[in-house]
Amino acid sequence: VISPLIALMKDQTDALSANGIPATFLNSSIDARTTVQRLDGLDAHRYKLLYVAPERLALAGFLAHLEGWNLEQIAVDEAHCVSEWGHDFRPEYRQIAKLRERYPMVPMLALTATATDRVRQDIERFLQLRNPHYFVSSFNRPNLRYSVFDKRDAAKQLVAYVQARGKESGIVYGQSRQTAEDLAAKLSAAGVRARPYHAGLSAAERARNQELFIRDEVQVICATIAFGMGIDKPNVRFVAHYDIPKNLEGYYQETGRAGRDGLPSECALFFNGGDAAKQRHFITQIEDEHERAQAQTRLREMLDFAASAYCRRVHLLRYFGEPAQAADCGNCDNCLVPPERIDATVAAQKLLSCVYRIRSRSGFSVGSHHVVDVLFGESTDKVLKWGHDRLPIFGIGSEYSKNEWLSFVSELLALGCLEQEAPYRTLALTEEGRTALRERRTFVFAKPKTVEPLKKSRKGRTGSQSIASGDGDLFESLRRLRKELADERGVPPYVVFSDVTLREFASQRPHSKAAFRAISGVGDIKLETYGEIFIDAISRYAE
Repeated sequence: VISPLIALMKDQTDALSANGIPATFLNSSIDARTTVQRLDGLDAHRYKLLYVAPERLALAGFLAHLEGWNLEQIAVDEAHCVSEWGHDFRPEYRQIAKLRERYPMVPMLALTATATDRVRQDIERFLQLRNPHYFVSSFNRPNLRYSVFDKRDAAKQLVAYVQARGKESGIVYGQSRQTAEDLAAKLSAAGVRARPYHAGLSAAERARNQELFIRDEVQVICATIAFGMGIDKPNVRFVAHYDIPKNLEGYYQETGRAGRDGLPSECALFFNGGDAAKQRHFITQIEDEHERAQAQTRLREMLDFAASAYCRRVHLLRYFGEPAQAADCGNCDNCLVPPERIDATVAAQKLLSCVYRIRSRSGFSVGSHHVVDVLFGESTDKVLKWGHDRLPIFGIGSEYSKNEWLSFVSELLALGCLEQEAPYRTLALTEEGRTALRERRTFVFAKPKTVEPLKKSRKGRTGSQSIASGDGDLFESLRRLRKELADERGVPPYVVFSDVTLREFASQRPHSKAAFRAISGVGDIKLETYGEIFIDAISRYAE
């Protein structure tokens, strides 16, 4: 298995070995002596599965060693890394094609949680897959609640948000290393057990903070995007983005670290126009024109999601090419608290006219943010370069903010009056839009709303289990017992039992081994190892 994460390799090989499947890994975290021992074990065919990083394929002698190891299958994890359109492009991943050339008959499996059609095509091409079968599961995570909050006094908002979630585990993503450090310090000062995680820390400190988080010693990790890939901690109850991510794939993958046990979990994005401006500034520093254009396209897609007044789940599913089952998911901020509707007839006419006039003058279409700049009267370099400051619609939209104009763009896209043309998702007027402009059609749009992320809410459909308030104390008691047992055995708490299973214990209160064994997550080995301990704890609580 070719995988990028050291922690993933260790956790997975430990889990496999514990279940009787001999597995090992090779990476930079182990010393030379251990490396030699593992190579000897591979030469002696003592292992059935090996994890390596893609960079190891380039090391002298590795492919020669591989010749004697009876390679039967290749699995490539995080396969989106081969694509420039993937959210975490890594050129080293394309070296994996060497294995295809040397072992043309060995089956290869490529796996990723986030791949649009374009990325899937790149995976097939760069890994040289031959007539592959595609297995695409749903991108819908019904237990996750998506919310976008207006970012004002952001640090205080974040502290209040985390405190409202009690002792639950969470991840906070920030744009920079300094942000991760500052947020961890602010949360710690507010009584929340928090640690930073970023590439500027030593490998030992990163590993320590991650281990503390996995073992529930630390409640919140404040991190850059360096954290999380391959972290299989099932009871992360919230993922908060303090800064807007660079693209929707990254956002989806990072939010997907919440609620892997299927229980209700939350995904919070703190956003304002200043964040978008910062990201655009960073993009202008990219020297390669092709790379810069790609980054701009990805950011526009992310901003469209943040500004949308419609169901956020539907927005995500459509982005990944999956049809939504309904227009209302009942578990995002826009569905739970629908925004106020306003008469936007004049605004729609201005927007449609602006798109039409820019195309008529220049002979090409532009993106939604450029259209908004023209309406807002912003004399950007591109606006001046193309003479769009001389259009009669320049500056006629100052009555709305840029975010409000972007939400209106989303409305007109949803109504089919505008469309986004490939490859850069530039705005174009549809025949429906031309008709609406000629007929001066009436429009009613959603007014962008401000949401205070201070209180924890469990309203709406979650598609997963909940716990009755009367069982909460027992759940917390069992969680403490689980932690003690996990510490004694030197394993993460979820290896003992998941939160889902603990909630079942708290709800059903099994008093016999038969009842205990009947609960999901309890097998014969766990019944033998933990059954009496937990049954006794439940009985004492009941008494």
